[in-house]
Amino acid sequence: MGGCFSKPKPVEVKVEVVLPEKEREKEEMSPNGKASPLAYKANGTTRHYHHEERPINLNPYTNPKDMVEASVCHVKDLENGQMREVDLGCGKALLIKQNGEYYAMGHKCPHYGAPLVKGVLSRGRVRCPWHGACFNIVTGDIEDFPGLDGLPKFQVKIEKERVYIRASKQALQSQRRTKVMAKCIALSNYSTAITNMLIIGAGPAGLVCAETLRQEGFSDRIVICTSEKYLPYDRSKLSKSMDSQAEQILLRSKEFFHTYDIEVLTESQVVNVDTKSKMVVFKDGFRMEYNKLLIATGSTPKTLTCKGKELDNVFTIRTPEDANRVVKLATSRNAVIVGASFLGMEVAAYLCEKAHSVSVVELENIPFKKFFGEKVGLAIMKLFESNRVKFYMQTEVSELREQEGKLKEVVLKSGKVLRADVCVIGIGASPTTGFLKQSGVTIDSKGYIPVNKMMQTNVPSVFAAGDVVTFPLTFRNNKKVNVPHWQMAHMQGRIAALNMLAQGTEINTIPYLWTAMFGKSIRYAGNGEGFDDVIIQGDIEELKFVAFYTRNDEVIAVASMNYDPIVSKVAEVMASGKAIRKRDVEMFVRHCKTGDISWLTGKGS
Repeated sequence: MGGCFSKPKPVEVKVEVVLPEKEREKEEMSPNGKASPLAYKANGTTRHYHHEERPINLNPYTNPKDMVEASVCHVKDLENGQMREVDLGCGKALLIKQNGEYYAMGHKCPHYGAPLVKGVLSRGRVRCPWHGACFNIVTGDIEDFPGLDGLPKFQVKIEKERVYIRASKQALQSQRRTKVMAKCIALSNYSTAITNMLIIGAGPAGLVCAETLRQEGFSDRIVICTSEKYLPYDRSKLSKSMDSQAEQILLRSKEFFHTYDIEVLTESQVVNVDTKSKMVVFKDGFRMEYNKLLIATGSTPKTLTCKGKELDNVFTIRTPEDANRVVKLATSRNAVIVGASFLGMEVAAYLCEKAHSVSVVELENIPFKKFFGEKVGLAIMKLFESNRVKFYMQTEVSELREQEGKLKEVVLKSGKVLRADVCVIGIGASPTTGFLKQSGVTIDSKGYIPVNKMMQTNVPSVFAAGDVVTFPLTFRNNKKVNVPHWQMAHMQGRIAALNMLAQGTEINTIPYLWTAMFGKSIRYAGNGEGFDDVIIQGDIEELKFVAFYTRNDEVIAVASMNYDPIVSKVAEVMASGKAIRKRDVEMFVRHCKTGDISWLTGKGS
């Protein structure tokens, strides 16, 4: 079995929980105001640490030389519900006023660096204008995804009607903060074949699950296993930034996993799960027992069934090596993309400036028709055509022809023959759940794992998250859906972790996705499955528009180009439990231009 880390030797357990200074001071005081030892749970039992026993952890922001304080505005400069980006001389902060109180935190989203001042402030949190991540204005913690880190929090004080912010220079420069985590200093008397928490899959769901367990104080053994040879990485970049090396898109460093004792077993494919004995079997025969299990194995790309599908220069983009090799083979040559999926279209857009020609073959008559609707799909198609992409619609591949063992032509059922030096298949994916057939975990007819709102399967000790699941989507009246998006995998991983710790937390989030093509982004929130009408505001020909997808008079999804932050505003309204009706759309767009959505963020419908 491969592994990122060597297998641990049995040693005595020690547990350290790193707390910020203020939290430590609170914990050290008992209700009567006297010092009290901290109590941590190690391996299911409570152990009390007296001050002389506890490992010393210095707050990195207590150095006076690292602190800066600045007057940033007059108290009357900011109204309730407003945000302002302010400069402290050595960095910027986001100043917020809500319910008469002032708050200050990092001003950039840690995910891609979006300016949060252009985001949405509602219900005690700020939602990123680009990809929808949400941050608590009191703690700076990330509450909805994508991304892994929260924001640094800064002190605010009022003196003589001036607002002052006191902040760490280091925090101002980093603009991110990793949440406090429990930590096993050493693993306790374990056989390598036993773990408390086992996570199968190293995508965002698996990683966020592991991190959440540590953030919630879990100090026992956590093992992530993956069939890949890398630590968790951002797979969404494989089609958006195809030249990226694996090391450039890692979600966390090797040092991070060592620091928080999250074991990652790479090149370790699970082939069988026995839920009765709580045992998994790996491809090499190694067996591991678990207490709680998360299945987050993602999906497997579908392949063609025609002659020539096994040729060397025919790819599904699954690994960094796949993406890198496609770019190399396509440079100054002919590339054919089969499938106008998100992956297929992103690959086509990326290769345009590198390849001699790029062709897209698609069974439908318009790209994204079922997802974005006809008008938006046509606008996207025109964008691609203006960038030299040739479409062959309403046809399929009948044969991939070779010359000297390599692909040379793609033959279509329409009779058209396309020159091709490389071919990328983007015709969808299937859930990777075949190894569960004899496990006792319920799998539906399409291969998905049905879970409840706590991400729990029919087996109480087994949870599932990410592309492999169907779950009840609250804002669609608990409709069972599969949402194979980056943001949703993060959130499901977090919810699974909380319930692996028996916290009884239900998922309640709004799906949010984005795609990038030719330097333009399409943002999307909600779940438009079954939409019966599309209301478009703006200029779709100029690619500056917002499209509202409705079903039975209610908006169920929204997509936009060059109309930020309207998708985040719609997502926030949906998250508040308020419905947007067809009759509200025009007024909603008008109010969004002024930044005011308070009229529509109340509870109920």
